[in-house]
Amino acid sequence: MTTDTHRSATGAPPTGGSAAAQVIPEPRPRLVVGMAAGQLGVFIALLTPILVSLSLKVQSIVPEDDQVASLGIVTTTGSVAAMLANPFFGRLSDRTTSRFGRRRPWLVLGMLGLLLGLVIIATASSVAVVTVGFVIASASANAALAAFVATVADNVPEHKRGKISGLLGIMQNLAPTAGTWIAKYFNDQMLLLFLVPSVIGILLVIGYVLVLPDKPLEHKPTREGFTAVLRTYWVSPRQHPDFAWAWLSRFLLTLANWMFTTFRLVYLQHEMRLTAAEATETLATGVLIYGLCVMGCAQAAGWLSDRVGRRKPFIAVAAVLFGVGMLILSQSNTIALFYCAEIVLGMGFGTYLGVDLALVIDVLPDPENPSKDLGVFNIAMSAPQIFAPALGALLISLGGGHNYAILLITASLVCLCGALAILPVRKVG
Repeated sequence: MTTDTHRSATGAPPTGGSAAAQVIPEPRPRLVVGMAAGQLGVFIALLTPILVSLSLKVQSIVPEDDQVASLGIVTTTGSVAAMLANPFFGRLSDRTTSRFGRRRPWLVLGMLGLLLGLVIIATASSVAVVTVGFVIASASANAALAAFVATVADNVPEHKRGKISGLLGIMQNLAPTAGTWIAKYFNDQMLLLFLVPSVIGILLVIGYVLVLPDKPLEHKPTREGFTAVLRTYWVSPRQHPDFAWAWLSRFLLTLANWMFTTFRLVYLQHEMRLTAAEATETLATGVLIYGLCVMGCAQAAGWLSDRVGRRKPFIAVAAVLFGVGMLILSQSNTIALFYCAEIVLGMGFGTYLGVDLALVIDVLPDPENPSKDLGVFNIAMSAPQIFAPALGALLISLGGGHNYAILLITASLVCLCGALAILPVRKVG
């Protein structure tokens, strides 16, 4: 999915060069509210299936012994589609000449495509059809997401970066909280389990489209060949080392996150011996606790980062906290300890989201092509979703059983590496 991307997640152009000379007006309150609603809409429609609905759907059509492997296949395939779709549609968005603007068409079409994919999943009777539906849903969601982050780049001035990063981080993590609570009430009604979050997401994104300033492209872009399209997916690490290190840090932190998130529900069922209904309810409470911690820490970290003018220390602390949370989970044998781990994980991920977007803005290599660069950076979020399910399933299966301890310890070490990767970035403190 992709999920996110960035030029920065907020997407405002970095300082320096011609982009610095562009004056971005102060965003109006209704635009900020719409932006927050749009972020919530995209992620509530996309993350609810990933966290809950997909797992329940696979369990309904696959024998227990094959559920982990089947879920890994579905999510991995969908993640490949997400990784390729985000920069591709980001480039299309930059070059779109519609009279409705460059971003609005892809926001609407992407969300409608996501709805179609989720309907296919909900009505599927085989893993193959579920996989097709998830590919459509993932690609479509990333078409909308690529356009969304570009609108932030187009409309957020530099002095608002930290604050907006924190706000969007809150919305991104409010989405799974809301999604899991929706799932709690529809876990025995498969079609509604997929439709309700997606319809809510569409309505929120349409609300954003209605207040979004999105001027049509004045000049039709020159036609480009296949080689130029391929360059969409590449930024030279030698020419832009800060971008490369920031990319690597996000890749590792996202990998660690998805190694566990993909199997969060089955973890509760296998390790805590909970039924599907009990696990769904426990997950809903855990995600609520996690989400509250994320929201508080994201806003605090974004505000404090703007005040002190530093980004890297917050990223490093966030990664360490996230790793500690994984270690706590590896030792959890009660629901109470599971909730304690969610608190630490929420603090870590919230701190990360509060400054991540602002940091990335400062190291983007090409301010003139925001959506394209955001798409390349988003690969650092979508690519791990390809490897994490397969790697997680492999680690769980070691020793011939449900070995979640090895999965979580490995994830904590990956988090530590993600913290270290941010240290060589020089352009920001």
